[in-house]
Amino acid sequence: MNAMGRLVEGLALPQPYLLFLGDTTEAGYAKTAFGLVDWARDRCVAEFGVPGCTVSAGLPTMDPAAAHAAGARAIVIGVANQGGFIPVSWISALVAALEAGLDIISGMHARLEAIPELAEAAARTGRRLINIRTPPAGIPIGNGRKRSGKRLLTVGTDCALGKKYTALALHRAFVARGLAADFRASGQTGILIAGGGIPMDAVVSDFEAGAAEILSPDAAPDHWDVIEGQGSLFNPAYAAVSLGLLHGSQPDVFVVCHDPTRTHMLGLDGYALPAIEEVIDMTIRLGRRTNPAIRCGGVSLNTVALNEGAAEAVMAAERLRLGLPVADPIRGGPAFDALVDNCLA
Repeated sequence: MNAMGRLVEGLALPQPYLLFLGDTTEAGYAKTAFGLVDWARDRCVAEFGVPGCTVSAGLPTMDPAAAHAAGARAIVIGVANQGGFIPVSWISALVAALEAGLDIISGMHARLEAIPELAEAAARTGRRLINIRTPPAGIPIGNGRKRSGKRLLTVGTDCALGKKYTALALHRAFVARGLAADFRASGQTGILIAGGGIPMDAVVSDFEAGAAEILSPDAAPDHWDVIEGQGSLFNPAYAAVSLGLLHGSQPDVFVVCHDPTRTHMLGLDGYALPAIEEVIDMTIRLGRRTNPAIRCGGVSLNTVALNEGAAEAVMAAERLRLGLPVADPIRGGPAFDALVDNCLA
């Protein structure tokens, strides 16, 4: 059993991993690598990038051959770029990984086997190309039926600012309090951490709500599903997946995730982030469609860019302004305990 408690399981992946950072220069796009280091460090051997990469996940740097010699059995594409594509500049490095004896695990929208050089190298070396951003077959359309059990969904003012980390931290806290709880992964990084889930942004839009319904099925009345959120209802590119996940999840409680140092949507500089209270209001109005009792449990702030004093000041100010628990789940402490208490109230 995972040290964090029971997680959704189902994938059998070759481990441990070499994390591939490509030529990434924006840390927000390397969230898969950071997520694995922070929540599954025991499965990570090293990191590897190509010329131009300026991001590090804090692991030793090794090329594929050295990583294989150190025990790695797969290279994981640790990048989640806009559009989920694999640039030409990465291909020679990924071919080298196959030739070094590593399988490739990808959470990108692009299919590994659709890239001729990778398909040829995999056939030649006998290595596997594993696409985890693959929804299950036969997803039904949503039916809106109220399901048993309790559900919490993390929502955000934007992408890549803490919805997954918040859900994982809340799940861990619920388990520590002796509650029956599952972490329900809805994105490629969460799926790699949990060993199962549904990549919601790879589901055809008509079936988004249905996918969320099967991701979080009927459960015992006192059981909690802590569901990883995706995107933002206010993001002009990704709001569709956020809305389908909200309707299908039918959350009893939601937690708003926000980065107080970010002013504009990641990769969409023309769009300012919405205010936290706007997200609360919109989530309640839309979420009432499938759960009239939906409520906000509090706010999760990503204060990684702030020192402790500045982080505490921002959280205290938001707590006073919003009248809700506000915490950074990674910093923890009494503020996070209060957030957990209010979610469970």
